[in-house]
Amino acid sequence: MSDVKEDSSNSETSISNSKEETIPVKREQKQAQSEKPRCPNCGASTFSEDSAKGELYCTECGSIIDEDRIDFSEEWRAFDAAEKDKKSRSGSSITFTKSDKGLKTKIGSSGELNNVKGSKRQQYYRMKKWDNRTSNSKERLLQRGLSEMKKLVSQLGLPESVSEEAARLLEKSREEGIVKGRNLEVLVAALTFLVARNQGTPRTLDEFAEAISTKKRKLGKTYRYAARELDIPIQPAKPEDFVPRFGEQLGFNGQEQAHAKRIIDEARGEGLLAGKSPKSVVAGVFYIVSSVENKELTQKEIAEKVGVTEVTVRKNYSDIADKLDIDMD
Repeated sequence: MSDVKEDSSNSETSISNSKEETIPVKREQKQAQSEKPRCPNCGASTFSEDSAKGELYCTECGSIIDEDRIDFSEEWRAFDAAEKDKKSRSGSSITFTKSDKGLKTKIGSSGELNNVKGSKRQQYYRMKKWDNRTSNSKERLLQRGLSEMKKLVSQLGLPESVSEEAARLLEKSREEGIVKGRNLEVLVAALTFLVARNQGTPRTLDEFAEAISTKKRKLGKTYRYAARELDIPIQPAKPEDFVPRFGEQLGFNGQEQAHAKRIIDEARGEGLLAGKSPKSVVAGVFYIVSSVENKELTQKEIAEKVGVTEVTVRKNYSDIADKLDIDMD
């Protein structure tokens, strides 16, 4: 019996020792996981994945870092939206552009309910009515704001990424009480204006004010208040951000738009953009490019598309062309 006790005590000490030994190993593993992985051959930390071969390789020397990687994407292919919806086995992704973030079950729209048998249709209508009644005032406020935002984004031709981020900021504004006592439509426009500018797809205050039929001064005051309360940095609009949009409207191809951006960069280097609005600079530069590239565009046509006066076009193109010594003939 004493021998058995001794053996058991020895086994206990060995277990405790083994536990003590594993502690530093676990810490080393955590430290190794936190460190950025590096290539064992060249020491680089930039890798690329070949999904077809299931390999991860170093972009500097080409060494295979990992192989036989599992592909977690869909195993099926779809060639249109209808086929994708049919084959998909999961719900839609979470999005801030819906008041419930897309997690709530939606009882069909009026068009879909028309396809239901008459005996069941009234039942679904009652279910839909009670489902709408269960939402509180905050949810209804958010629904109304998101509906206004959807129309505004569509009207101004803004990308979906702007709508997603602006919707997130709208929900944050509701949670922090910024919406209370303010015009919801103006606040939605202000948040969308901020996001569009910071994402490099700006629209002017005049365009936003015209879209929601409000005064520019009121909209400007609201967007500055929202930026301050939500701690959003206000990035100044750059002339080159307007080049793709107005360039496409005026019929400039990719090379001509790149030419316009180079002129803007040179003008910035010479300090010619200080105190000038981005749209006025773009209008003047487009007239320079149209003259150099032998495009038959008048100052009036450019002024109408960009939204400035002909005098503004003449003043800006002459200042930039003279300082940069650009031959307009």
